[in-house]
Amino acid sequence: MTTHHQECHTVHMKRTSLMLNEQLLEEAQRLAGDRTYSATVNRALEDFVRRAKAQRILELRDSGLWQGDLGTMRRDSQEPEI
Repeated sequence: MTTHHQECHTVHMKRTSLMLNEQLLEEAQRLAGDRTYSATVNRALEDFVRRAKAQRILELRDSGLWQGDLGTMRRDSQEPEI
């Protein structure tokens, strides 16, 4: 007997009107290969958020609030215990 489990995910979307540079939007859509303007705008927003979070991590590293060597920590966690 096979049991199937289905997962449900809620996606929150917001309908809005935006004034966008039409040429820039069309170029972004073409470069991304997206079928819709919404997909292109969502891709751009996701990319912006990812980059902004990465920048904050870099700023934290340079702030002195966090000390350590992440590269060393990562190597330590990958080495087998003897």
